[in-house]
Amino acid sequence: MSASVASSVILQLVTFRLGSEEYAIDILKVQEINRMVDITSVPNSPADVEGVINLRGKVIPVINLRKKFGLGSKDADAQSRIMVVDVGITVGLIVDSVSEVLRLASDTVEPPPPMTGGIGSEFIRGVGKLQDRLLILLDIDKLLGHDEIHAVAQLT
Repeated sequence: MSASVASSVILQLVTFRLGSEEYAIDILKVQEINRMVDITSVPNSPADVEGVINLRGKVIPVINLRKKFGLGSKDADAQSRIMVVDVGITVGLIVDSVSEVLRLASDTVEPPPPMTGGIGSEFIRGVGKLQDRLLILLDIDKLLGHDEIHAVAQLT
């Protein structure tokens, strides 16, 4: 068995859209995907935090990924979703839409390109090639820094 075949691992990912770009995160980090619900804003919360939601009796902070990545704002619509993920704490991530769950061979993932603006390369695990699509693979554990996790945790 060649080294490239032995080192290729199948990644299971949840893909979602923000604007015209398609992103993906490890399916094991996603607890659930919900339609948009009323979000209660919290005074003095970080700029990218929309507020909190009540999810089956548990208060969950909700982060708007468009704001986090410095993208233009967009009103929620029928396609908007809240992805509930585990980043050490449980948080909701507002995305424009959730596309699909897919499997991707790790050897089709390129290292992240050098960034000159927009979302920081520290959030990006790599860029996956899937037929005629490029998927930006996010490292969800690096999405929130230690200080931000602490600030968001204070909201619950």
